[in-house]
Amino acid sequence: MELTLNNGVMMPALGLGVFQSPPEQTTAAVQAALSAGYRHIDTAAAYGNEREVGEGIRRSGVDRTDVFIETKVWVSDYGYDQTLHAWDKSAGKLGVDYLDLLILHQPAPDRFEKTIAAYKALETLLADGRVRAIGVSNFMPHHLEQLLAATTVVPAVNQIELHPYFAQPAVQAADAENGILTQAWSPIGGITFYPGWGEDRRNVMEDRTIAGIGLAHGKSPAQVMLRWHLQQGRSAIPKSTNPGRIAENFDVFDFELRADDLAAIDALDTGVRSGPDPDEARLERFSMPIPEA
Repeated sequence: MELTLNNGVMMPALGLGVFQSPPEQTTAAVQAALSAGYRHIDTAAAYGNEREVGEGIRRSGVDRTDVFIETKVWVSDYGYDQTLHAWDKSAGKLGVDYLDLLILHQPAPDRFEKTIAAYKALETLLADGRVRAIGVSNFMPHHLEQLLAATTVVPAVNQIELHPYFAQPAVQAADAENGILTQAWSPIGGITFYPGWGEDRRNVMEDRTIAGIGLAHGKSPAQVMLRWHLQQGRSAIPKSTNPGRIAENFDVFDFELRADDLAAIDALDTGVRSGPDPDEARLERFSMPIPEA
């Protein structure tokens, strides 16, 4: 299943995410995903595993032109010249001469002039053919409004925290209004049960409503959630390093949720964010340097 971006580029709707995948496990996870049928891999400079993603693609035997590679520029590389060089670093680690989708990892509103300069560098990379599409991540409607007022190319994608317990309808609406595709990170709610995020988190994988829908369709809760994203026109990038789970997460094209299933999942939204607030300045994290290729 492919989605058409606002510049006509086709992107596989379902991809493998590698956030928090240890470098030593990432190569095998990418190989397993491509073997299972995935053709979209999402990584980021800040994940520290771009090199291993590239190695996994090469070892898979799948032609590079058949794999949609998405990565992200980290905040410490924002600024026009710095972001042009961030492309060099990512492409060098991945071992490729172009990227399919390059996005800004955070809005970083405490230094938004650098964010704008970084996006203008993405526009240059797009015009030069070094990237096929450009976009953003974790941008709220007010960030999008500021960005669109200062730049020329509308982002193709906005990657945000999005799962049944936190669906961000206002962001989805702003994306749709501007012709931006919404892409879900933590699409099956992994962020809701990461350690260290608080004691009152509910694991969406254990939600009774989702389990009941899965039982009716002979599918797992993860498969139900991924199907929910796909049927509502979103891209999703579930993360796993387990080959069985990787394959299971891709096995979502042989069933369809009913309208009442979709409505029941929509009704689970709590409006409570589980991941970091994009409006919060995280000075130490934002200053993390990205190594050279």
